[in-house]
Amino acid sequence: MKYIGAHVSISGGVENAPVNAHRLGATAFAMFTKNQRQWSAPPLSPESIAAFRANCEAFGYRPEQILPHDTYLINLGQPDPEKRKRSLAAFVDELARCRELGLVKLNFHPGSHLKEVTLEEELRLIAASVREAVDTVPGVTAVFENTAGQGTNVGFAFEQIAEMLELVDRPGRVGVCIDTCHSYAAGYDLKTPEGYERTFAEFERLIGFQYLQGMHLNDSKSVLGGRLDRHNSIGAGELGLEFFRRLMQDERFDGIPLILETPNEEIWAAEIAMLKEFAGAVPPAAAN
Repeated sequence: MKYIGAHVSISGGVENAPVNAHRLGATAFAMFTKNQRQWSAPPLSPESIAAFRANCEAFGYRPEQILPHDTYLINLGQPDPEKRKRSLAAFVDELARCRELGLVKLNFHPGSHLKEVTLEEELRLIAASVREAVDTVPGVTAVFENTAGQGTNVGFAFEQIAEMLELVDRPGRVGVCIDTCHSYAAGYDLKTPEGYERTFAEFERLIGFQYLQGMHLNDSKSVLGGRLDRHNSIGAGELGLEFFRRLMQDERFDGIPLILETPNEEIWAAEIAMLKEFAGAVPPAAAN
């Protein structure tokens, strides 16, 4: 079964996230656990925690269907040791907030080397930060999101993610989220049937589908290999509708949150409905 949703607002309290997702007809959702533009936030109140859990139960959202995202300020590979400590502390706090809410995953962008360290050193710094964080907070999986390779961001190649997973060396405590826009912008040809199969065969070979904890479903304003993190609405970008139809009929992506981060929130409900229809459609080969 495909769990399809969007990254919804927590305005007024985290307890509103499942309510907002339900209004969209979503069967999954993503959220921040705090203001993503701030390093710190007040602790979650017992009332908000209880209300969040109650709303998730009321609308049928299990922890596996929810993919929270950390703040964009965090850089676990920050070359400056003192600044990296600040990012690590913020990441540990985010993991702890997820645990309080009964959530089991936290999605994050790996980090940026800022042209101050080598790629290999950057991967080691990120892995060391993640290892310390998951050792500090039990029960929550740290989910690496692949990037578009914009600027000095790392994690745009499956080889880089595979190396970080190996360096963290905490089986069961780390996972991966594939962003479709980021993948295409990084040079993975998801658009053509041949490129689609080649990309996911490469993912299986280097990382393995057992690590896949979620996906971000975004069309791309960037051309193939353009290295630009520019999301587009489903079917309005370079990837096109047929890619998303193919993905929705691929059983390898069952049972994980599939999350829209497309730019027009006003059409999220329609996009979710369309993706659900794709998921329920009979593949052309099976119809003959």
